[in-house]
Amino acid sequence: MRAVLLFETRSYAVARRVALALGYSILMGLLARVSLPLPFTPVPLTGQTLGVLLAGVLLGGPLAASAMLLYLAEGAMGLPVFSPTGPGGLAQLVGPTGGFLLSYPLAAFVVGSLCRRGSRLLGVLAGEALIFTFGAAWLWMLLHLPAAHLFQAAVLPFLPGEVLKVALVLVIARRWLPAASRQP
Repeated sequence: MRAVLLFETRSYAVARRVALALGYSILMGLLARVSLPLPFTPVPLTGQTLGVLLAGVLLGGPLAASAMLLYLAEGAMGLPVFSPTGPGGLAQLVGPTGGFLLSYPLAAFVVGSLCRRGSRLLGVLAGEALIFTFGAAWLWMLLHLPAAHLFQAAVLPFLPGEVLKVALVLVIARRWLPAASRQP
């Protein structure tokens, strides 16, 4: 009887993790729809980084990274989960926004890991720094922009929105993290 209960408990935990990862990948697809193209950069403003940060804070590093990998796999397979301003599919992963997208699993992992160690602000800021670093480096490799132009295309226009996203994530974490920290 105890072996059956243990199996059911483990099965439930696995099913719960799968459901959470799938749910966050769906959230990422919805947040990608919040997209505003900017005329001076090939990178649109989107809500995706909000999802990355939330996943890290609420799910913890490994599960958040899994959710982001699932999201990227869905997009690579051609599901319409990336920003509608881009070409979609694999082309989006190798295009101007590829560095931002490919940074999501690592950023979510770092956010989650640092938050679990008790430093939410540091975790969220580290995740933002990773996303911008990967995104700018990728854009530089594609377009070979001088540093000033690169900063204007990949970082500067996004900073006000990211400050708001960081604040929102920290507010949500303050309210939900006690409940989320009990989750496996």
